[in-house]
Amino acid sequence: MTRTAFRKTLSANDVGTTGGHQGGVLIPKGERDLLEFLPHLDPSVKNPDAWLSCTDPYGGTHRFRFVYYNNKLHDPRGTRNEYRITYMTAWFRNAGAKEGDVFEIAKETGSSVYTVSVIKAEYGRPDDRELSARIQLRGWRRVH
Repeated sequence: MTRTAFRKTLSANDVGTTGGHQGGVLIPKGERDLLEFLPHLDPSVKNPDAWLSCTDPYGGTHRFRFVYYNNKLHDPRGTRNEYRITYMTAWFRNAGAKEGDVFEIAKETGSSVYTVSVIKAEYGRPDDRELSARIQLRGWRRVH
């Protein structure tokens, strides 16, 4: 089996610390590989969604909502046209996720269950000066 994984450096908005109303992790429309990895959502339907069955490294099971907010395509005054994974804030809080940590979502070929994890950021450790020179990637990236 082949494992496919994607990672995203978390923003304050992703982990719910900004108090913003747009919950969930944004999936940019230009991330074609990531959108193909996630369930297909029919754009002809207003705000289509799918529930993702996920497991974490500790054996916990979770359901996150993958949604295409697309009222811009369906309502004359609609403004939203974006994909998000929602219902994650409590899980991020329980995992101790902070801005700068990395969220990973992965799946084995043929499986319907995703694995999710938070990879803690390591900068700020006084014994590792090398980390301050690292480039921190933003947005989504496929893990090879």
